[in-house]
Amino acid sequence: MSDTGSAPPTDQNAVVRFEGVSKRFGQKQVLDDVSFSVPAGQALCILGRSGMGKSVTLKLAIALLKPDAGKIWIEGEEIDRLRGAQLSEVRRKMGFLFQDAALFDSLTLYENLALPMQRLTNKPWDEVNRAVDRVLGQVGLEHDKEKMPVELSGGMRKRAGMARALVLEPKILLADEPSSGLDRISAAEIDELLLNEKRERRTTLIVVTHDVHGARRVGDQFAVLEDGHLVAYGSADDLEHSHNDTARKLISEQGQ
Repeated sequence: MSDTGSAPPTDQNAVVRFEGVSKRFGQKQVLDDVSFSVPAGQALCILGRSGMGKSVTLKLAIALLKPDAGKIWIEGEEIDRLRGAQLSEVRRKMGFLFQDAALFDSLTLYENLALPMQRLTNKPWDEVNRAVDRVLGQVGLEHDKEKMPVELSGGMRKRAGMARALVLEPKILLADEPSSGLDRISAAEIDELLLNEKRERRTTLIVVTHDVHGARRVGDQFAVLEDGHLVAYGSADDLEHSHNDTARKLISEQGQ
């Protein structure tokens, strides 16, 4: 377990690896010398108060942002150095579940899911149809594929966003607040989908969340960010016995 001042050891063979990563926006140091690694088939849950760099960490992992310092490896590729076709190839291995689902309002649910397959693969239409039907079945929306996003409830939109993130069968899934704004039953359904990806497909997960109950169900390891620093890292039990007050409070299920 790591507390302030000591970075967790990084695994050279990990699927996702951050080493000494820093990111600043103007005068605000969002991340400062952050290091961690996520082995294949495991789930890392990133905890922290709002504005502590959790979502920025996900965007760095998929190279939507570039670090100011440090290195980020995805399956052995230093992703922030890649461009063009090489970057696209690595990103195809990754799914991203945005906090707001990020569906295109002018497209049906089916069209939202088919679009990444059309743009990123050369698969014929029959394969696209099978893939879309498969993931909609996984998330329980197989009867809703002709609906527009505005017709979907909050929980359905989250599941639709999950389906789109999974349609290319990613090896790595990045999820930004997957259960935010949902009732407990809907949140549990999202948790179960994440667990199924990890258990059945050995998908590697990085999940940013405020939902401690869900994090404890899904996570193998936990990272706590505070004022740009990784102040605690380890299992739920490690965080419960951390020297850092924030880590202990964040992992506690009291009041959940």
